[in-house]
Amino acid sequence: MICMKSHSSVWHPNTQMSEWTTFPKITSAKGMWLYDSKGGKMLDGVASMWCNVWGHSKPELVSEIIKQTKIMQHTPLFNLTHPAAEKLSKKLLKLNPKMNSVFFSDNGSTAMEIAIKIALQYWRNIGENKKTNIATLENGYHGDTFGAMSVGYMPEFFSKFRSKLFSTIQFPVPRTSVFGTHKNISSEEYSEFCLSKIESKLEKDNSIAAFVMESGAQMAGGVIIYPKTFQKKISQICKKNDVLFVLDEIATGFGRLGSMVEYQSQKSIPDIVSFGKMLTGGYQTFAATLTTKKINDSFLGEFSEFKHLFHGHTYTGNPTAAALSLKNLELYEKYHLIKKIQKTSNVFENRINDISNLDIVGEIRHKGMVMGIELVKNKKSNKSLSSKISMNKLVFEEGRKHQIYFRTLGNIIMLVPPLAISQKDLNFLIDGTISTIKSLSRKLR
Repeated sequence: MICMKSHSSVWHPNTQMSEWTTFPKITSAKGMWLYDSKGGKMLDGVASMWCNVWGHSKPELVSEIIKQTKIMQHTPLFNLTHPAAEKLSKKLLKLNPKMNSVFFSDNGSTAMEIAIKIALQYWRNIGENKKTNIATLENGYHGDTFGAMSVGYMPEFFSKFRSKLFSTIQFPVPRTSVFGTHKNISSEEYSEFCLSKIESKLEKDNSIAAFVMESGAQMAGGVIIYPKTFQKKISQICKKNDVLFVLDEIATGFGRLGSMVEYQSQKSIPDIVSFGKMLTGGYQTFAATLTTKKINDSFLGEFSEFKHLFHGHTYTGNPTAAALSLKNLELYEKYHLIKKIQKTSNVFENRINDISNLDIVGEIRHKGMVMGIELVKNKKSNKSLSSKISMNKLVFEEGRKHQIYFRTLGNIIMLVPPLAISQKDLNFLIDGTISTIKSLSRKLR
């Protein structure tokens, strides 16, 4: 039995605590930088777990939090409403004109849990009791609550809970490199193969209630970017076969992939879509699940019919978070953030060769303000780089020496900076990444 080495009484998420003796104590943050108790600093290369938009301590957002807190800190949406929730719902529907209603929640996993509940209950509400199954993509991730784990089952994350999760129908997802039995076909051919599998199943199986997928890319799956028309074609297949199309924009919406609303750039209209992470600029926990009028209307009726949605948490629709979200979305327009992202993201594109030339770098995947860098033992075999301790700890420790805060996904270094990062700071992040990988290469030889 391994005893815990860490001196911290805080149980850290997704962390083998026995590997750590101490954790850097972050005492302040400003702009792109995190400052620790010992006078060190790191550039935030993961945008506070993919949610930070403007960098830390953005004056307009801090002021909005203070302003709303002085008015009202919290009131629930049980039998009540408040101006911030009403205004924000209208703003979100303006950004999503095909949607009709907004259900607020407090985090991305919950927002997807709600989306799943709505999708399944919709069919019961209209008397279609046979539609009880959910279709998903392999390698997807939708959160770590039980429903979210079920539709985004990843064995390396959730295998301990497999027996308690409901089963789903999973389909392969196209990727730049094709492995296994299909390695002799092109990525374009493999994409069509994946689509044909989906279409064939949905045409034959009338038990499928919804198809759930991340919008634009699989983020936690290692930045798997969909081919240009892949998502659009799934949307069309779902519509043709009377299957609800449910999208997860928790990590990809609001500019991460270069579009304000990713599904619009993918030319695919969902029945249900969830947003989170960057909704508040990364300053408070908040999320939203949007539905079409068709979905919303199915939940209306006499109370005795029990058609309404049985879901609600204490902090659902928190006024401080709602007001903050409104201000954040206002700043997107004020500072033309989406255009800036599209311009700044060219830095990633221009530096790909600098990274790919490193001897332990395999495939690199990039879109907008995210890049996934696979670390491999050698380029020919493409076998994942591994070590006795977690790659996350190794990369974190080496990155810290170069003033970069990293959080890896297995053997993949994720570069997910705050959306408003400058070209100068983004080049600093990439330079630090290159130095970190070189250090790792020397250390693991």
